[in-house]
Amino acid sequence: MKKSIRFLLIALAFMMASTAGFAQDEADQAQQKHKILKQNGGAFVGVIVSQDARELLLQSEEVGLVYIPKHEIKEIIIIERGEDAYAGGLFATRYFLTTNGFNINRGDNYVQWNIFGPDFQFGVRDNFTVGIMTSWVGIPIIATTKYSRQITDGIYGGVGFLGGTGSWAFPRYGLALPFGFVSLGNRVNNVNFTGGYGALFTEQTESVPRIINVPTEWSTNQYEYDNTEKNRTEGRPLFSIAGMFKINTKFSFVFDSFFMLSGKDRVEKEVREQHNPGSQKVTYYLEDRVIEANPLVVLAPGLRFQANESSSFQFGFTGVHFDGEFVPVPIPMIQWFKRIDR
Repeated sequence: MKKSIRFLLIALAFMMASTAGFAQDEADQAQQKHKILKQNGGAFVGVIVSQDARELLLQSEEVGLVYIPKHEIKEIIIIERGEDAYAGGLFATRYFLTTNGFNINRGDNYVQWNIFGPDFQFGVRDNFTVGIMTSWVGIPIIATTKYSRQITDGIYGGVGFLGGTGSWAFPRYGLALPFGFVSLGNRVNNVNFTGGYGALFTEQTESVPRIINVPTEWSTNQYEYDNTEKNRTEGRPLFSIAGMFKINTKFSFVFDSFFMLSGKDRVEKEVREQHNPGSQKVTYYLEDRVIEANPLVVLAPGLRFQANESSSFQFGFTGVHFDGEFVPVPIPMIQWFKRIDR
């Protein structure tokens, strides 16, 4: 009898705990926030009150209770605890020139239309994207990869790689750019630091002088050139500082930059003359000439306008500092972002 009573008490306690847990789960689910993306690009954020096959009732933060027909809904996104529902969205992962540590989920795809050409990016897996960018004439063609994720609260980071070719016009030219980045803040207000190394590969014909003999000072230069195929690699470290800061619900200030440090460029086999004292002769010999490559700085401030979750527009102005001079680029930086449907 005592065992039966003990078993009954244990069963009742388990049922009460299960019921309490279930009620808690229901309470948590009832307070779960969602972002409802509409087919026209609009969005509502709030708690789903009820839904059926025809429509969804949402307790929205924008206008209160609102019925949304199911055929107008493009996607329902769960807002995780602590996540900003009004964050910059898919396009917050890019500035004018560079990217950052905010991730793109699997199936999130977009295109960035530029004046000079398109840039396609595809979320093939969570935190991992691949893409391709080019100009309207297909010069150059550059493939991109990026892996990014959250490190801790307010800190994001990752690595990426760009590789390309001069394509049909300059098939002997190629480039490679491995880089890493760290982003501080959130998708609305952030600053990003990027560092990498850019390398340019060329296969070109070089004319190497070959001396026939040592002429006298009255004779003509007696050397000829041999044409040789040679692979040549040039590279320099580079880094970037970029950021985005919200102005109001529609506009954000965007800043981007690109710094290429100075380096050395080797020019092969230059003919040099040496006058011999005490004689009437001039000696010709070959020497490698090394010149210093000047640093390059590109600055691009501007504004971004985002009316909805599916598209965005930004424009800015670019300035270039090179060879001791700062030159503004007369053509503005104009870009359109457009989500690509799954």
